[in-house]
Amino acid sequence: MLTEKIASEIVNETSLRLHRNVNIINMEGVIIATKDKSRIGSVHEGAIEVLKSGKTLTIHTDENEHWEGAQPGVNLPIVFQEQIIGVIGITGDPDEMGDIGELVKMTTELMIKQEFMVSQMEWKQRTKEVIIEQLLKSDPSATSIDRSLSLLGLHLIPPFTTIIIQITERSISNRTFIQKLEKTIGKENGIVGFINVNRIFIAIYGINEKEINLKINCVYDLLKKLNIVFRMAYSLPFNNLDNFSQSYKECEITLKISEIEKDFVSFAQIEAKALIYQVDEIVAERFSHRVLKNFDKNKARTLESFFVNDLNIQKTADDLYVHRNTLIYRLNKIVEETGYDPRRFKDALILQVALWIFQKAEEQ
Repeated sequence: MLTEKIASEIVNETSLRLHRNVNIINMEGVIIATKDKSRIGSVHEGAIEVLKSGKTLTIHTDENEHWEGAQPGVNLPIVFQEQIIGVIGITGDPDEMGDIGELVKMTTELMIKQEFMVSQMEWKQRTKEVIIEQLLKSDPSATSIDRSLSLLGLHLIPPFTTIIIQITERSISNRTFIQKLEKTIGKENGIVGFINVNRIFIAIYGINEKEINLKINCVYDLLKKLNIVFRMAYSLPFNNLDNFSQSYKECEITLKISEIEKDFVSFAQIEAKALIYQVDEIVAERFSHRVLKNFDKNKARTLESFFVNDLNIQKTADDLYVHRNTLIYRLNKIVEETGYDPRRFKDALILQVALWIFQKAEEQ
């Protein structure tokens, strides 16, 4: 636990404030960090005595010759989780130090504890990322997932829901962001991790559909509160681990084909449209060409607005900034050219499917 890296950080932090030389000695009595670089690697006999006795050793000016490699000062045991893991030595006249030694010891032990907690969090997060990597495979290894889950003390219990957060802009660090998301979802009900620089994957599990929707809305509210620029998509609930890969793809499709200005979309909202992306491309385009004939972007925009506004003439006219009569004229032209009337339910359904295929082709 007492690495050269953390030892150097302790020396830099404490020496700077004390204006004194500070030594960090390992369990072999060897100095591994100090402001006096010439002493690194040398054996400190005073520290060896501290390691043996577990007690503070004070060395005065007239005593240092009895302790090879030592200078006047105070040497204190560094304790972590009730075990001595090293010694910290402060050079100087012990009579002038007062309580400095105990304060430096306390600061050192706090820094080591913080470093340990950070390393634990990093280890746990790496383990979660291993789980996520497996879940997103078309044929995930249940053995690998179970092994990683057991290390974390977690259990993946259905129903499951997948969330993708695509981030455009943020000012929060990865670690803090993940901690806030986990706190919002509950560590027992969610696994959170980055799958690339700007995309977060969340697996929610072990709660009913009502609670799932509540958690999803809480995540959305958190993102807004943190002033993150994002788009978020979530899947339908499912019960098998093998379906995580498919649910992730469905979230990707949701982000791809939903309106760009919408930052919060469920797969359920675009499920019918998503079917178009799973139909044989040749069959789909043949259908679209047969229905729409020589459709152009202006006719497509008129038709799309008409459908978005629930076949309401006046709302569509307002949306397109045209007169009501102009819109009726355009709709009549669509009927004339295609043979389908978008004001009739069955015809509107056929036109909507054909329009989705047309739009998909335009995106490619």
